[in-house]
Amino acid sequence: MTQIPSAAAVATSPSRAVTLNFPDNALLSLLLGDHDRHLVRIEQGLGVKVNCRGNRLAISGDPARVEAAQSAMNGLYRRLEQGTGITISDVDAAIRLSEIDDPRLPLSDLPAIRTKRGAVGPRSPGQATYMDMLAKHEMVFGIGPAGTGKTYLAVAQAVAMLTAGKVDRIVLSRPAVEAGERLGFLPGDLKEKVDPYLRPLYDALHDMMPGEQVIRRMGTGEIEVAPLAFMRGRTLAHAFVILDEAQNTTAVQMKMFLTRMGEGTRMVIAGDLSQIDLPSGTRSGLRDALDTVEGLPGIGVCRFDKRDVVRHPLVARIVDAYEQRTEAEKETARRGRHEGPAY
Repeated sequence: MTQIPSAAAVATSPSRAVTLNFPDNALLSLLLGDHDRHLVRIEQGLGVKVNCRGNRLAISGDPARVEAAQSAMNGLYRRLEQGTGITISDVDAAIRLSEIDDPRLPLSDLPAIRTKRGAVGPRSPGQATYMDMLAKHEMVFGIGPAGTGKTYLAVAQAVAMLTAGKVDRIVLSRPAVEAGERLGFLPGDLKEKVDPYLRPLYDALHDMMPGEQVIRRMGTGEIEVAPLAFMRGRTLAHAFVILDEAQNTTAVQMKMFLTRMGEGTRMVIAGDLSQIDLPSGTRSGLRDALDTVEGLPGIGVCRFDKRDVVRHPLVARIVDAYEQRTEAEKETARRGRHEGPAY
């Protein structure tokens, strides 16, 4: 492998400049992207200025931002050296990961989940922490907004453990409706009733495994769809169990689900506490569980935020806008309580 480019730093105040030397011009062209689109994305995403001359890239700007850009470019170049192509999504991921402030997680040592479709790596600091928890804890709570990879990475870990023989089956569960799981009102058999609610889980499965293998394993029971309402009374042993949309469980349902855990089983509970669809006055089982079991040995809790959203950049801005509106409404309500009624 070619040695990673070294940086010659020239200190200026209050800005900094570094020069990166890339020995392979063909790989450098891929790093820059068509019409330098990758380079422009890094400039915009990290607020730095990058000039390319020959096989050298000169980066200037705020010292911390320059260091992040250097880390992002070295990480992307390393991928190219290993024969892995890069897309604009990979560039966005490198920008997020370049700002990890954790010496234990250099880009070269980030966790990865290996499936037959290839390695799945983290695309944000929160995802790196989450994947580390999935590998080390028997029960993991993934809490955060849409687009942070809570469910996708859980399915990836489940598939990796199933194909490696570390678990015997995957069990997917999700509240079927906002509250009460009134499955009897839906047409079709049990699978047809539940399938629309489990589509995101199926999509993730098909990303990790060939479609015919998913169908075959579902036929043999190695991959099982188990609506939350039908989990009562079971003990799940040697399984990887995923509960999606957990914020829409009641406290009773959540306690029932958590106590299904048997020998050799891993559980992942994923949900977004800002998207609770339960009737007014009903306490979310996810919130209740976190208040009760967080901190117990063997349980990991990973909280994502808008910086971990890995969908279209607009999604992160939309999440941020809703959060700001919610905070403004809370502040208005707080002031109203303090000021009292107007006469």
